[in-house]
Amino acid sequence: MKLDRYRTRAGLAVAATLPLVAGALAMGIPSAQAASHTRETIADTKPAWATASADRGTASSSTTVRARVYLAGRDAQGLAAYARGVSDPSSATYGKYLSAQQVKARYGATRAQVAAVTAWLKSSGLKVTASTAHYIAVSGDQAAVHKAFGTTLHNYTKAGRTYHAPAGDATVPASLDGAVLTVTGLDNAPALATHDGVTGAGTTRAAAPQTATPDVMQPTAKQLPPPEAAFVNAGPFSSYYGSNTDSKLPEAYGSHAAYVVKGYTGTQLRSVYGAGKYTGKGATVAIVDAYASSYIASDAATYAKRNGDAKYAAGQLTQVLPAKYNSIASCGAAGWYGEETLDVEAVHALAPAAGITYVGAASCNDDDLMDSLSKIVDNHLADIVSNSWSGSELGETADQVAAYDQIFQQGAVEGIGFYFSSGDDGDQATATDPANVGSPVNSDWVTAVGGTSVAIGKKNNYEWETGWGTDKAALSDDGTQWTGFPGTFNGGAGGGTSTLVAQPYYQKGVVPAALSKAGGGKAMRTVPDIAAVADPNTGFLMGETQTFPDGVRYGEYRIGGTSLACPAIAALQADVQQARGGIPVGFANPAIYDRYGTPSLHDVTDHPLGQNQGIANVRVDYANSTDASGGLLTSIRTFGTDTSLHATVGYDDVTGVGTPGDGYVASYKPNKG
Repeated sequence: MKLDRYRTRAGLAVAATLPLVAGALAMGIPSAQAASHTRETIADTKPAWATASADRGTASSSTTVRARVYLAGRDAQGLAAYARGVSDPSSATYGKYLSAQQVKARYGATRAQVAAVTAWLKSSGLKVTASTAHYIAVSGDQAAVHKAFGTTLHNYTKAGRTYHAPAGDATVPASLDGAVLTVTGLDNAPALATHDGVTGAGTTRAAAPQTATPDVMQPTAKQLPPPEAAFVNAGPFSSYYGSNTDSKLPEAYGSHAAYVVKGYTGTQLRSVYGAGKYTGKGATVAIVDAYASSYIASDAATYAKRNGDAKYAAGQLTQVLPAKYNSIASCGAAGWYGEETLDVEAVHALAPAAGITYVGAASCNDDDLMDSLSKIVDNHLADIVSNSWSGSELGETADQVAAYDQIFQQGAVEGIGFYFSSGDDGDQATATDPANVGSPVNSDWVTAVGGTSVAIGKKNNYEWETGWGTDKAALSDDGTQWTGFPGTFNGGAGGGTSTLVAQPYYQKGVVPAALSKAGGGKAMRTVPDIAAVADPNTGFLMGETQTFPDGVRYGEYRIGGTSLACPAIAALQADVQQARGGIPVGFANPAIYDRYGTPSLHDVTDHPLGQNQGIANVRVDYANSTDASGGLLTSIRTFGTDTSLHATVGYDDVTGVGTPGDGYVASYKPNKG
């Protein structure tokens, strides 16, 4: 079977004896030529940003590296092939999942491979600091790195800062016979994921008062930072879309715009996205974020009671947490509490009977997030995994890609599907960076979830959706006009065309060439695959413990972002699993694309009311984010105006194949999908 893989490092190029690395002799490091051993190159382990023009010379001999050597296992190519077959409805192996133990036995690293790789690393002078079924972690200085990987470390400038990185691709002894998948951590540029939840207020949330905390700590409530400063929505609101209009305000697009909704609930979202009678019973959704809110259980229970969701059963919500946390300050630990809370409450709202397992990462660093994903795969903690976080493809390195994709492939073989939010800043273009997509949402082994603005009517009926992309214009001081209408970009769903990942087979014939070949030449992976509500102006009502001026307490507010869309789709997939008689969907993209163009999906466009008819809502915010004492900020929010991305008829790079419709969940019933 020929696989459409562009990034997998399953095969390693064999190199002859290595050339002398500049600066090695001057540092007293033996040259690779002197060793006269045949070695294999781990392609692309030198990051793309480590260019000759950015090179600032050899790093200090005392430079310390903390790296991970990922193990390829018994049959990396066979793993990728089986992952495709088991996920493709047209394949003879479709749905023939393996257990976690079977995956380890068939594809995992052997004891002999682990022993050989460990012995090589130690003989090079590296200290082994950890060993798992997936990788061996090591630390060491410049000399040990050169002896082990055949390259020196240089200093390079990147975004105004200086980091060390390998001067060439890492190599490993050929005698290891392909046991090494990749090596991460040879550079020290930060790889921090950010969560994709937004309130859309357009104001900066003040930091909650915090006591000094160490950067590494045990995971206890007392040692993690307190909740962030509170955010509260100001009214007036619409009770359902368009229900409350103020004729005293200026018109927009030829009429008076209604106030934004207070926040949709699970009942409304289940109605418009076709959940029907299904509740996710029998399925388990894992949620991966960084850190953990100590209030999650009480917040989730309070929210469910106040908003008509089912009461949590004993053991329905569980947490799997690390032994300790790190990077508390650089990751903004408290900012992740709201992400976890949104994800948990959104999943329960749309799949009220599904189990929820929160798997907290020790930080927002790639290594720690991958450890959390590996826990799920190694122990099959869930069938569906929601990930409302992302980085930028511009900062992605091939070594990280290989490590992530191995986890996703192992999950696919077990029947586990991974869902990632597409981001909240449109095409992510800036004055210095070109348009780009997120990572690892760009992987062709995950389901990329985009976002929409949705109008839900009085009877919880679906009225229309646009792609999520909003412009914001403030009300003038005299209240007579919207200043600079329609205003400036205020947030929108991520999407676009990858420059790294080739077009996967399931996108062929669906994604227009104008998108897949946007970079010219070869067709590439396009993001997203599917979408759901994300606009914080038509968002979800969430309940969370926050730090208010008068103390720490529970409060509710409207929130959005593709951090909402992702758990919403994950929850609907739990409903789908129930509709399938308890059989997991696994890696969902082939089945999702099979439904393209059918009534089970809403085809979302930016102009559902007509090409020349704009749509906007009025929003009022507290200037201080908490109460009216600091004044009110009134603005108009226009829908369907995402950066360079556009929701169009058919597949598009804002909403993918569309959003789930009335028949989406039921379409997966046996003999129907």
